[in-house]
Amino acid sequence: MKKMKVLLGIGAVAVAGFFMVAADHIDAPAVQGGTSDITDFYAFQGQDTNNVVFVANVQGLLSPSATADASFDENVLIEINIDTTGDNVEDLVIQAIPRDGKMYFFGPVSPGTAGLNSSIETSGAQSVVDITPYGSQAIVKNSNGLKIFAGPRDDPFFMDFAQFGEILAGNATGFNNPGSDTFAGSNVMSIVVEVPKSFIGGSGTVNTWVESKRKQ
Repeated sequence: MKKMKVLLGIGAVAVAGFFMVAADHIDAPAVQGGTSDITDFYAFQGQDTNNVVFVANVQGLLSPSATADASFDENVLIEINIDTTGDNVEDLVIQAIPRDGKMYFFGPVSPGTAGLNSSIETSGAQSVVDITPYGSQAIVKNSNGLKIFAGPRDDPFFMDFAQFGEILAGNATGFNNPGSDTFAGSNVMSIVVEVPKSFIGGSGTVNTWVESKRKQ
């Protein structure tokens, strides 16, 4: 689970290039590299400053050959949680689940239950976009006020692994600038949703985090 805070409204507008990120490419063996493994979560102000963009990436460090065969797991729900009251309990969720080559989005909507267990919130507005195939032009759709995308993208994770080894061995005191991107050319499966701020409170501060939940 990735968690962070996102500033909305005047506070966000006042910060040039506002951008928040959580990244993690090392997880428990049960999920590492799997279809439910969250590698990155981003939240940032959109080019339209009235919007917020959420990006959830799974299945990190895919090679180009592995990306060609990669797909979203139809038994895994990706849920973006949004706390608008500061109690660290989700007040709104945006859910994404794949079916037959399409990604279905539900919300933002108040969840029936909060916490680790979720049901698909079919009472929320439903939006759908074709999952972009690897090597194809990105398919982006506007639906119910949202802008949505799902498909493979270049993995944004940057790590100079060789220099990291030198630091651990005591042969270097820090990273080089610029460093070497050990994992250049690897990919992730990405889910992107751009949401009007008015859909999630409009102003002030929200907490946001993402979870992957496997069907039981």
